[in-house]
Amino acid sequence: MSEAGSTVPRRELGRLLRQAREQAGIGLEAAASDLEWSRAKMYRIESGQTPVRALDVEQMCRLYGAPPDMTEVLVSLARESKSKGWYHAYGEVIPRWFELYVGLEAAASRIRTYEHALVPGLLQTPEYAATLARSRPGTASAEISKQVALRMERQRILSRYLPAAPSLEAIIEEGLLHKRMPEMPGQVERLIAATQEPNVSIRVVPSSKTHAHFAVAGSFVILEFPNKGARSAEPTTVYKEGLTGALYLDRTEEVRNYAEAWTALAGNALTEDESRELLMEIKEKTYA
Repeated sequence: MSEAGSTVPRRELGRLLRQAREQAGIGLEAAASDLEWSRAKMYRIESGQTPVRALDVEQMCRLYGAPPDMTEVLVSLARESKSKGWYHAYGEVIPRWFELYVGLEAAASRIRTYEHALVPGLLQTPEYAATLARSRPGTASAEISKQVALRMERQRILSRYLPAAPSLEAIIEEGLLHKRMPEMPGQVERLIAATQEPNVSIRVVPSSKTHAHFAVAGSFVILEFPNKGARSAEPTTVYKEGLTGALYLDRTEEVRNYAEAWTALAGNALTEDESRELLMEIKEKTYA
């Protein structure tokens, strides 16, 4: 990572501060006046163009009447935005209930996701999602319900009207479709149905081609954002989740590497029509 590190926490902090101000019914110039800052400084903070001190975030939260839990999140983001390399470890820096990725996903105009072991979250059934949640040791029933509810809420972005729904392009491994789980028949049905949605593309890498991309380091998501004028409002961001946390990458070279990996995966995947035919075949032969 460079000295500047990822800009993701800074951008999300700016977005959330703007939302808190707007919910409080305070205009940009009025807030700048109360804080004794220039309008330009307020704009830079809210657009994620500059780091902001934790003390300044606390002052803004007091002015906006933000609740304590949200204030905690925003102060943590302010501290993390100065890190050289930024990792989001659930339950440590940021409270577990707050998922930074959800905000980025909701703001994206194009989502490309590669999964080698699990069905992508935006395409999961409630039953499949619940089984995954239960597989994590120590997860209480109430927590499972919350996780499933959040996942189903996330899926609503694919059918929204305003702002326009993002396009979702998913590449998945055939192997994950053959897992012996009670929920898999319904999950395969869900994938088949999703292939009919105009903004969803599902392509399957057949088992015979899996060896051809062994160098791809696990699942990842590439998020692209809508344009404002002649350029994107935010830089394209790569998201990778691991056992202990998640990594957000938005440097040009990093994004390029994952875009190239995506192209390689697409070269080994079946076409959309061929993928649908394979899904139908798996449904009839494996789960009939």
